[in-house]
Amino acid sequence: MGGLLAAPRAFAAPRAPLVLAAASLQESMNAAADAWARKGHPRPVLSFAASSALARQVAAGAPADLFVSADEPWMDDVERRGLIVAGTRAPFLGNRLVLVTPRSNPANVALGNLAAALGNGRLAMADPDSVPAGKYGKAALEKLGLWSAVAPKVVRAENVRAALAFVERGAAQYGVVYLTDARASPKVRVAATFPADSHSPIRYPLARLKASTSPDAEPFRAFLLSREGRSIFTRFGFSPL
Repeated sequence: MGGLLAAPRAFAAPRAPLVLAAASLQESMNAAADAWARKGHPRPVLSFAASSALARQVAAGAPADLFVSADEPWMDDVERRGLIVAGTRAPFLGNRLVLVTPRSNPANVALGNLAAALGNGRLAMADPDSVPAGKYGKAALEKLGLWSAVAPKVVRAENVRAALAFVERGAAQYGVVYLTDARASPKVRVAATFPADSHSPIRYPLARLKASTSPDAEPFRAFLLSREGRSIFTRFGFSPL
């Protein structure tokens, strides 16, 4: 008698894309990944950090599929290194910059009086030398003529969510974060909003990386940029670009 028929080969599920995303995208990108998974796809693996840290990971050869930066310069850096698939960089989201304070603090702040409002307190910011939220914040404070007065009181954080955490814990009296970060935390409230013209526009570009190996990377990128995808981020306070 002939040999037994071989059992059908089990096909491995396609590898889920690894997405490197700015720290401010945590809730919204997780919601987008969940929506994508509900369509029958492997749920994307998400890694959040400061855009500066993520760009350095890409430059060091991180095996990631997509990169979402919180500013254009760090995406420019990755693109100059030849690490982006041509034609896949796209404008994605916009945001606003706000001053937050613990919810227990009832006072709003006129930005021009920020130094006086701080007193001996601390102002939490993402690192203004490298992290997008901190760079936007420093530019705004300089434009408003406040930087020299508040700089000695700044607590530098590794990313915008770390700055938010300082305010949540009461370790800083105020913090400079994105509007979407303020909306994500029940422990803080917006004390003031920075004028849109006090800093460069807050833009989040998205691109597929040349290191990408996931067959789902391009379809997920297209989903994020679709009307359905962008509507998810709009619910969290981002503005579509």
